[in-house]
Amino acid sequence: MAAKRRAKAPENGLLIDYEYCTGCYACQVACQQEHRWPAGMGGIRVQEIVQNLPNDKSYLTYIPFPTELCVLCAARTRKGQQPACVQHCMAACMKYGRIEDLAKEMTKPRMVLWAPRG
Repeated sequence: MAAKRRAKAPENGLLIDYEYCTGCYACQVACQQEHRWPAGMGGIRVQEIVQNLPNDKSYLTYIPFPTELCVLCAARTRKGQQPACVQHCMAACMKYGRIEDLAKEMTKPRMVLWAPRG
């Protein structure tokens, strides 16, 4: 019986700081244009979250999240370029790099480290 090959763990990922996302959707548009995704599809999506607070106030948060279609712009990163979403992020709240290096930079509670499935 042949041994099952274990999927190689990804080496690179994205560090996203939700505190600074302004909801400009530049990452989402850049991904759609780079990969020619049809409307409604893409490697990264921006979700708008509205939290109702006391005294008729609300808090709006934008959450950029990579989807299962994201391959970290493999064609770009092989050439030493940043993924399209990172390059075009107006708030500079996304960073691409080695997972172990990015993990050391996770110093705030609203930061997320994302890597594609291996």
